[in-house]
Amino acid sequence: MYNLIVLSAVSVFVFMVFMFVIAQILKNNSIVDIGWGIGFIVITSVLLFNKAVLDLGDIILTLMVLIWGVRLAMHIYFRAAGKGEDFRYAEWRKNWGKKAMVNAFFRVFMLQGLIMLIIALPIIIEFNHINYKLNNIAFVGVLIFGFGLLFESIGDWQLFCFKKNKNNKGKIITTGLWKFTRHPNYFGETVVWWGIGVFTLSSELWYVSLISPLILNLLLLFVSGVPLLEKKYEGNADWEEYKKVTPTFLPFWGKKG
Repeated sequence: MYNLIVLSAVSVFVFMVFMFVIAQILKNNSIVDIGWGIGFIVITSVLLFNKAVLDLGDIILTLMVLIWGVRLAMHIYFRAAGKGEDFRYAEWRKNWGKKAMVNAFFRVFMLQGLIMLIIALPIIIEFNHINYKLNNIAFVGVLIFGFGLLFESIGDWQLFCFKKNKNNKGKIITTGLWKFTRHPNYFGETVVWWGIGVFTLSSELWYVSLISPLILNLLLLFVSGVPLLEKKYEGNADWEEYKKVTPTFLPFWGKKG
C-alpha cells in the first residue's frame, strides 16, 4: 500500500508540474481545473500498468475513472474556451502581485495535487487488492457512481445550453435539475465519489475509502465550490429570489417554495 501511495504521489507531482508550466506559458492558472479529471486518469493508468495481475475490479474502476475524467475535462475545456482565466484565479493573481507565480505553484497546483492524492485513496486501495472478488456492495457502488455521473452530466449540459442562448445573458438558470438544487453539478460530483468509495468498501481499509468522498463533500460545500459561486452572485435580485425557493445542495432538501 505504501509503495502505491508513493507511486501515485510522484505521478501527481510530475503531472502538476507539467500543468503549472503550461499555465505559465498561457498565463492562465485556471487550466488546472481541466487537469483535475485528467490527473485521476493519470494516477489510475500508472497503477494499472504497475500491477502484475489485474482483476475485474481493477478494470471496472479504471473504466469508471476514465469515463468520469474525460467527460469532466472536456466539459471544462469547452466551457472555458476563448474566455481567458477564470474569475477566481484572475482575482488571486491580482492579489498575489509579484509573487503570483510562486503562490500559484504551491497554493494552486501543489495544493490541488495533494487534494487529488487524498481523493484518489479508493483507487489506490482498489489496486492494492489481489484477486478482488466483486460483490453486491461493489455493484451498489457502480449504481451510485452512475447516478452521480448522469446527474452532473445533465446539469452541466443544461447550463451549457442555457448560456449558449444569447437571450439568457445575465440571467440565472432555474429550470431542469437547477430547479431542484442550485448546484446539481457539485451534487453529482460528490455522488460520483461516494459511489467510488462504496465500490471499495469490501477492503479491510474500507474506512479509508470513505475519507475521499467525505473530504470532497466538505471542500465543495464549505471551501472551493458552493461558497465561491454563491458569493459571486450575491446581491443579484434574480439570484436572491432563486435562493428562496431552491435548496443549496441536496435536491428537494430545505426547499421553501
